Amino acid sequence: MKKLILLILTLIPINVIGITTSASSAIMMDTDTKRILYSKNINDQRSVASISKIMTAVLAIESGKLDDIVTIGSEIDKSYGSGIYIEKGEKISLRDLVYGLMLRSGNDASYAIANYVGKDKFVSMMNDKAKQIGMINTVFNNPNGLDEEDGNYSTAYDMAILASYATKLKEYRKIVSTKEHVVKTNKKTYLWINKNKLLFNYKYATGGKTGFTHKAKRTLVTTASKDNLNLVVVTLNDGNDFEDHKNLFDYGFDNYYHYKILTKGNLMLTENLYKNYDLSLENDYDYTLAKDDKVYLNFVLSDKPKEGKTGTAKVFINDKLVHQEDIYASKIKKKKMSFFERIKHLW
Repeated sequence: MKKLILLILTLIPINVIGITTSASSAIMMDTDTKRILYSKNINDQRSVASISKIMTAVLAIESGKLDDIVTIGSEIDKSYGSGIYIEKGEKISLRDLVYGLMLRSGNDASYAIANYVGKDKFVSMMNDKAKQIGMINTVFNNPNGLDEEDGNYSTAYDMAILASYATKLKEYRKIVSTKEHVVKTNKKTYLWINKNKLLFNYKYATGGKTGFTHKAKRTLVTTASKDNLNLVVVTLNDGNDFEDHKNLFDYGFDNYYHYKILTKGNLMLTENLYKNYDLSLENDYDYTLAKDDKVYLNFVLSDKPKEGKTGTAKVFINDKLVHQEDIYASKIKKKKMSFFERIKHLW
């Protein structure tokens, strides 16, 4: 037999207006909870062009070699399209190559990174990482997104998952939020200005990556943060992408907020069976809520009090289970009375 304690938190509803985009596929997602706040054909697989380079940057950062000096070789011979125009024999840090990759969309930088980090195994590393983080409809064939031959194919949803993962990396956040970057090598001095216009005209923008090929059309991933709410927007084939991203972010920040639903530590539950026990949770649980969401907290405790795991806390949003957490009990240790307290107690 289990005992059930049910709490209901009802939030004040507001009118939420609809919003549209001109993209073939689009998504807005909370990068922390992965809640989808806007969707349009999010699982349609399409060519994604240079936003593929987010994965290339992730693998470079996680290689642990950012401070290594890379000598550029013939790997850049196959590069065309956008570039940072590095030359054979040029010596440049892997970190600066990632800056060139993300700020200027350097295809030559992508080949240099791939060659240094993984050589002919780099594309396999990209696909392995994609599977590891939950990108189930993605296929990478190169480190940059060029699609005249075998391009890179993904979905708005998968690219939002990738961007959410990438934003947890400190070096990634630093690089993609940089507006301009100066690099000196043994041959040249570069000044790179970030192609992400939102960094210059939207105050909540924190980073992202642009993309374009004739096949994919305009693709764009951007991130923005306000009041502890961290969002990513992905659009595929969107001729009005920067404006759509701003409008989506404004919609998200106006209609959603980040809320701590469960707090780790002691639970203040009145339950006679457990009057000699402290009840607690081991973790916080945060969620992104719309202002008309209803939150239900369901606490189920064993009818036989014991130390250790003794129940479950469940979180429902609008009748949908979104999280559950174990409840733990520890016996309250009675304070040992002093000699005089024991004498007093006898009287």
